[in-house]
Amino acid sequence: MISGGDTLIIQPISAGIVSAITGFASSFVLVVAGLQAVGATERQAASGLLAVCIISGLCCIVLALTFRLPISFAWSTPGAALLVAAAATTDDFAAATGAFLVCGALILLCGLWPALGRAITSIPRPLASAMLAGILFPICVAPITAAVEIPWLALPVIVAWLICFRFAPRWAVPVAMVVAAVGIGITAGTDWLSRVSLVPQVEFVVPHFDPLVIVSLGLPLFIVTMAGQNVPGFAVMSTLGYTVPARPPLVASGVGTMVASFFGGHAVNLSAITAAIMAGPDSHPDRSKRWIATVTNGIGFIVFGLAAGFATALISAAPPILITAVAGLALLGSLVTAVAAAIEVPAHRIPAIATFLVTASGIVVVSIGSAFWGLLVGGVVMAWSAFPRRRDRRAVG
Repeated sequence: MISGGDTLIIQPISAGIVSAITGFASSFVLVVAGLQAVGATERQAASGLLAVCIISGLCCIVLALTFRLPISFAWSTPGAALLVAAAATTDDFAAATGAFLVCGALILLCGLWPALGRAITSIPRPLASAMLAGILFPICVAPITAAVEIPWLALPVIVAWLICFRFAPRWAVPVAMVVAAVGIGITAGTDWLSRVSLVPQVEFVVPHFDPLVIVSLGLPLFIVTMAGQNVPGFAVMSTLGYTVPARPPLVASGVGTMVASFFGGHAVNLSAITAAIMAGPDSHPDRSKRWIATVTNGIGFIVFGLAAGFATALISAAPPILITAVAGLALLGSLVTAVAAAIEVPAHRIPAIATFLVTASGIVVVSIGSAFWGLLVGGVVMAWSAFPRRRDRRAVG
C-alpha cells in the first residue's frame, strides 16, 4: 500500500486531490442540468449525481489497487451535454434511465465482445467529432446569451473565468463556479437552503424502455461516451507509457453505468483530461507510484458525492441560463477539440459539417433527437461523396 516513509508521497496525493476538485467542479453543474433536462426532479438529479460520483470513485479505487496503474474514471461529460441538448426528446425520467441502462449494457458488451468495440471505434472520426461538436455548440453559446439576459450574474463569472484562463487555466472553471455560487446565493436568498438535505439520499428509479428514447438518447449516449471518453482515456494512458488491458476498464464502465442508472446516474467512463494529471510526471517521478493519485481521486469523488444534495439545491435555485453558461465555459476546450477533429481531413469536411448542423439544430423527428439524425445524415453524405462518378468509373475501367 502507501509507504509513510516516502518523502514524495504527498505529490500523488495532492495530484489526486487536484484532479477530484477539477473533475467535480468543472462539470457537476452540467450533470445536474442534463438530468433535469430529461425529466429528473431535484431529488432524482441529486441521487443521479451521487450515484455517478460514488461509482466513479469506487472504480478508481478498485482498479488502481488491482492493477497498480493510474486507471481513473469519471462521469461522461459529453454524455451530460447530450442530455441538455436532448431536452426536447423526453421528459419521462424513467424512459431516460432505461436509455442509460441500455448505454451501460452496450459498454459492457464492448468489454466482453471486442468486435463491437472495434465497430464503434470504426465510426469515422470526423462524424463522431462533428456530432459531439453539434451537441456542445448550443451549450457553449450560453455564456453569450447569459451575458445579455442576466449581465449582473453572468459577466462576473465570465470575467473570473477569463482571468484564471490566462494565469491558472486548471482552476478557471472551478473559480467561475464559485463566483456563480456567490451570485446565486446573493440573489436567491436563503429559501433554497430549506431544500438541502445534509444526509445523502438516493432515489431508486424503475427504468422504462421506450424504443424511441433508446434510439435518440441511449445510442448517442453510448457513442459519445465511447468516442469522447473511453477511447481518449485509453489514448492518454498509452501516450504516458501505460499499457492498460481494455476489458477490465470497459467492463467496470459498463457495469458501473448500469448500476448508476437505477439511481438516476447517466454514464461512467474512463477519464481523459484529469487522467493526464494523475498519470503524468507531475503526479510522481516514479511511474509505479502514480496509482496512489487515482486512489486519492476516487476517495475525493466519493466525498464530493456526499454533497450532491447541496450542489443540486444550489443549481436549482439559479437561473437555468446561468448554469448552462458555466457549463458552456467548461466545455469550450472540448468544443475546440471536436471541431478540429471534425474538419481535419478536407475530403470529410462537408459530411462533418452536415452532421454538425443537423445535430446543433436540435430537431426532433418522429420523437428521435438530433444527435441520431446528425450521425445518419453525415453518414449518408459521406457515403454519397465517396461514390465514384460516371467519369471516375470510366477512368477506373
